[in-house]
Amino acid sequence: MDKRPNIVLILNDDMGFSDLRCYGGEVQTPNLDKLATGGLRLTQFYNTARCCPSRASLLTGLHPHQANVGHMMGDDGVDGYRGDLSAESVTIAEVLKAAGYATYMSGKWHITRHNDGPKYSWPRQRGFDRFFGTITGAGSFYDPNTLTLENERIELEDGQEFFYTDAISDQAVEYIQEHAKDKADTPFFTYVAYTSPHWPLHAHPQDIARYKGRFDRGWDILREERLARMVGMGLIDEQWQLSDRDPTQPPWDEAEHKEWQARRMEVYAAQIDRMDQGIGRIIDSLEKTGQLDNTLIMFLADNGGCAEEIGEAWSKNIAGSISRRETRAGRPVQHGNDASVMPGPEDTYQSYGVPWANVSNTPFREYKHWVHEGGISTPFIAHWPEGMGDCGALRRQAAQLPDVMATCLEVAGAEYPQEREGHSVQALEGYSMLPVFRDEAHEREVLYWEHEGNCAVRKEQWKLVRKYPGDWELYDIETDRTELNDLSAEHPQIVAELGGLYTAWAERCKVMDWSELQEMRRKERER
Repeated sequence: MDKRPNIVLILNDDMGFSDLRCYGGEVQTPNLDKLATGGLRLTQFYNTARCCPSRASLLTGLHPHQANVGHMMGDDGVDGYRGDLSAESVTIAEVLKAAGYATYMSGKWHITRHNDGPKYSWPRQRGFDRFFGTITGAGSFYDPNTLTLENERIELEDGQEFFYTDAISDQAVEYIQEHAKDKADTPFFTYVAYTSPHWPLHAHPQDIARYKGRFDRGWDILREERLARMVGMGLIDEQWQLSDRDPTQPPWDEAEHKEWQARRMEVYAAQIDRMDQGIGRIIDSLEKTGQLDNTLIMFLADNGGCAEEIGEAWSKNIAGSISRRETRAGRPVQHGNDASVMPGPEDTYQSYGVPWANVSNTPFREYKHWVHEGGISTPFIAHWPEGMGDCGALRRQAAQLPDVMATCLEVAGAEYPQEREGHSVQALEGYSMLPVFRDEAHEREVLYWEHEGNCAVRKEQWKLVRKYPGDWELYDIETDRTELNDLSAEHPQIVAELGGLYTAWAERCKVMDWSELQEMRRKERER
């Protein structure tokens, strides 16, 4: 019998660093809390600030541009920005399948521009034995676009009860149960990719009701309370000061439509709660089939909290494209953030917006899209009873998405290939985190980011970061992780050193200057 561990990789969508209860938040997440108590929490794990680039990096062990997903799902006609997984990359599933693992996926794919085909970059073609989920990104939780089983599109029947978060969880449970019945001698890799809590704000009424009144005191007090809990947990150094409230937002005492504002956060919390319930069922299925102790479970988010407000322009773009104009029962869907309409039901399509994303990312600055700490910091939970000790401990070593692939390979005893279907494969960018799990030094010395011209590089305690189109800023992350004291003027030599590292990385990884890419797009539109 193959004694190598199973691997369950759980990714959620658009959730801030401090939303989970075990990271200081108000959301009831007993199952993730249980994994944290029985495993480890990383305090400095980083994503790449946006959904599909993060997913591409996570699954390939490369930086997003190397995987050809340097931005979103459009083809700009240049390498790095094809909106489709590179033929010179391999996925975790492809490598583990070749090493004898069974491979399963349920949830959001979102790393190909070909939503209706060709299918060479779909999950079944990139290493997964089984797949249920969506090919594209966001959409209704009650009636998602591009819902797919294996390689074929499926449509929900009229009157059929369906909620995407539940369906993702249930399918993962089914895979685990079927595997235990039919392939018990073989280890498995399961990728569970939730869309929760990405907009739209859709949640079950009973879940929303659990948070009634929880956020009525508003964003200012809640941010302060979160910080205090995080300091108490040891997640945040007490010398790091809370970043300011977003300057575009009023103090809670002056905010309009308080009932609607609080309801937005209530629904958002309910979305995470529902995901945690499903993760509980996944844990239970592992336990009941005798596989929990020898399963490495890793949980993380694809970017920080999302400050996107769905206004009139976005509403027009969303309706009829990523969202249907009517529910399956024929009711018109109200698209856009409207304070006269309470979010949550199937016939609404809203987001929780700037003020609550500011809470989600406590105590950091910025959001999804940007590479200040609020955009790239994610909770990261690792649980593996047979492979890790020191239960409930924190790990403070800095790590990044490509390191997940390297960790999976070491755990599985799998070899990273040099070739895939006749194409040379780019070298793995990740470093195994097993030493981090043992509280030893991590081999990764430098971390890099770029998205939409927002870029950063970190070496040791120093982080050089730029919010496009602004100038470089320099922060000492050890003393000021909330990035409030720019030291660039005081340390020009460090700015120059880190700037040189970033330039060399960007050239090697096919990162285009954002202004040049925008100009190229403008000319293409005018042709």
